Amino acid sequence: MALTWEQVVVHALDPVALGRWWAEALGWVVVYSDDDEFAIRPEPDRQPAVDFVRVDEPKQGKSRLHLDFRPDDQDAEVARLLALGAQRVDIGQGEQSWVVLADPEGNEFCVLAARVS
Repeated sequence: MALTWEQVVVHALDPVALGRWWAEALGWVVVYSDDDEFAIRPEPDRQPAVDFVRVDEPKQGKSRLHLDFRPDDQDAEVARLLALGAQRVDIGQGEQSWVVLADPEGNEFCVLAARVS
């Protein structure tokens, strides 16, 4: 038996706004949009997708799942994401080589240091 990663579902108070933010942050394309659901992919026919689905309750506490991203230039990417509206957050990580940020609805993600060859 094999599994194919189809999508990650992110619950959001405003799926359209949050989905547009992530589309901009990742440089992905919008593949579906209505008031209650917003989906993006790296390319129209390429998976996995990130699907933002409306919920009525705000996020509470530390996320149980988060994404890690490895950029070519960590400082530049952190600055770009902060300019888009991300926030630095402290989830108890201490001094690390990665930077923990949160999207506009508070979902944490990490920007790792550039890979050393």
